[in-house]
Amino acid sequence: MGAHLLAIDAGTTGVTALIVDASGHVVAQGYREFPQYFPADGQVEHDLGEVWAATLEACRDALAASPTPPVAVGITNQRETVCLWDAETLGSPRRAIVWQDRRTAPICDHLRAEGREPFVTQRTGLRLDPYFSATKLTWLRLSEPTTWHHVESGRVVVGTVDSYLIARMTRGLHHVTDHTNASRTLLYDLDSATWSPELCDLFGVPMSALPQIVPSTGTIGMTDPASFLGLSIPISGIAGDQQAALIGQAGFAPGDAKCTYGTGSFLLVNTGEHRPTPTHGLLATVALGFPDGRRTFALEGAVFITGAAVQWLRDGLGIITTASEIEALARSVPDSGNVVFVPALTGLGAPDWDSQARGLIIGLTRGTTRGHIARATLEAIAYQVRDVVDLMRSEARVHLPDLRVDGGAASNDLLCQIQADVLGVPVDRSAQLQTTGLGAAYLAGLGVGVWSSIDDLARMRESSGRFVSDSANRDIASSGHLRWRRAVERSRDWAI
Repeated sequence: MGAHLLAIDAGTTGVTALIVDASGHVVAQGYREFPQYFPADGQVEHDLGEVWAATLEACRDALAASPTPPVAVGITNQRETVCLWDAETLGSPRRAIVWQDRRTAPICDHLRAEGREPFVTQRTGLRLDPYFSATKLTWLRLSEPTTWHHVESGRVVVGTVDSYLIARMTRGLHHVTDHTNASRTLLYDLDSATWSPELCDLFGVPMSALPQIVPSTGTIGMTDPASFLGLSIPISGIAGDQQAALIGQAGFAPGDAKCTYGTGSFLLVNTGEHRPTPTHGLLATVALGFPDGRRTFALEGAVFITGAAVQWLRDGLGIITTASEIEALARSVPDSGNVVFVPALTGLGAPDWDSQARGLIIGLTRGTTRGHIARATLEAIAYQVRDVVDLMRSEARVHLPDLRVDGGAASNDLLCQIQADVLGVPVDRSAQLQTTGLGAAYLAGLGVGVWSSIDDLARMRESSGRFVSDSANRDIASSGHLRWRRAVERSRDWAI
């Protein structure tokens, strides 16, 4: 029957657990959502106790359906989210501040006005934006002095979601993160591959509170059976969700690109062992950290809200009752009727990077229906991805022969076709849409010898469909994109 791996994908709205066999197929899975908290405009938080409970329940369901116990576990996670917990009790003194949170925009503006951004970008490959972890920690230092006192005293430690889950799984014995997650914090030096004392000083973060940086694959510790469902297995794979998806898509060669349609959409292009130069709108990030110290890098374009826009239609407006209904509703009309939806619900990412932007729906008439809004939502996802691809073409001279896609929204055939028409290149959908979890399983398997090399993994990728650009629709898509850019300009600076 062969070895099986447990993969934990701790996303922004829920936790997925996969059991993956040695041929790269998912043989069992579990899923649990957890609540989202919005304390004020632009603020997003998670209760870490609820994240941990969802992790246990999702894993319990997957393990119950697994033909054999797993030999190792890999973890992938929403990146940039800041977690705090007591080093001894593992309890959390406050809710996590989520990557989507915009409360630190004034801090970013202040640092930018001081001329700090060029230094930060040169060291980290990132930019001053509320998206990243360090400014969240600065906000906590300035706004919650009691909590921060415990951080400075060593009683409370900080980390990203992977660090928190590993602490819970090992009964607090390990406080670690990997290079891919560390590279998203604004505290990691891309050149030295370590926490930067200068950056920690800039943001006021004590280095003693940060996790140890470890490779993305290879055993870093064992799970504690009393803490984690009776399992004592190696934790041998860690990666941020978008890097894990690149691995799950077998994007190991320079030039390989993928786009994951999850809560947001993130387009990564592998640049090999060459550290890329970040551009005005693109980020440089670590794609994978090897046990021998080698690292591969990627250029990334980040879109904050895509799949979450569909969730908002469901939960916020009640236009649909399940996310899967959107395709049929969007197909009920031939086009969007010139309705444009800019889902800047937590600001805009690449290429605009405007934390003060807010969402809008424009072009409404008496004839507008739910179908038009549904179709405009799918078009918004495709247009945002095109903006990132255009940026890669113009600023980084990256030309994509096709685009590998995955994530929950990629199951939508209409979205994939719209995306191909908008981009003018084929869209190749992975047979396994949950490539994020698959990538975590691949890393865990590499770490314990289930697979001997990344070449073994590259051979396992399968496609579930290839969507080719329709020349008849290309001009329509082009004019629609121009209308989209006009609407984006109207959404900007709204929160000021």
